[in-house]
Amino acid sequence: MSVLQRFEKRLEGLVEGAFAKVFKGVVHPVEILNAMQREAEAHKAILVGGRTLVPNRYVIDLSPYDHSRLAPYAAALAQELAQSQAEFIGEQAWTVYGDVIVEIERGDGLDTGMFRVSAEVYTADQAPQASYEAPPQYPPYGGQQAGPPPGGGGARNVRLVSGDGRTFPLAIGSTTIGRGDQANLRLPDVGISRRHARLDFDGSQVVLTDLGSTNGTMVNGQRVSAVALNPGDMIQIGTTTLTFRVDG
Repeated sequence: MSVLQRFEKRLEGLVEGAFAKVFKGVVHPVEILNAMQREAEAHKAILVGGRTLVPNRYVIDLSPYDHSRLAPYAAALAQELAQSQAEFIGEQAWTVYGDVIVEIERGDGLDTGMFRVSAEVYTADQAPQASYEAPPQYPPYGGQQAGPPPGGGGARNVRLVSGDGRTFPLAIGSTTIGRGDQANLRLPDVGISRRHARLDFDGSQVVLTDLGSTNGTMVNGQRVSAVALNPGDMIQIGTTTLTFRVDG
């Protein structure tokens, strides 16, 4: 099932079909998500080391009429759009700063059924990025310039440590966390979805992406969609807490 199909399926269950009525004959959420994906593709930037950085903040301008109709559902829609965009970015193995953020605003001058999407790289400790030609000032991992690990270019030794002391080393590539048979890292926790989250490790940086889990994924107490991990970060899925550790 594609990201768009999963997004549509989740929308069907929201507000007892109210979204279908709100968007009947005007702009549809799937069109917005398609535009967000195109914006991510259009604003890719290659970081030192070969990783691809894409925007994590998306502002959706709706016509005044559409915006007023959507107002009761704007927060729920923004969350679903952010989650689906994070899934799309994760599937492309792209990198983002922090969480994927979606904001829905009133776009004066837009006709009914029209919308506009703008995208930017944004972090809490710097102003929004307006240019994508060069790597941003603050790299997404560990406070150092993004690029090959020091000391000969070997991969970092990274692992997750559970609260009871179990250690789970991470190999380069993707590691799926969940309680189902298809998960690479299986955890017997009823609060964890069968495919709950994914860790993408390129030898230098680890990006954690929630895979549309029922109960969500938390990092340092904040719910996340996709985030680059820093040493010492505390990941909570279900009732399980995992600490992200880096050696070297």
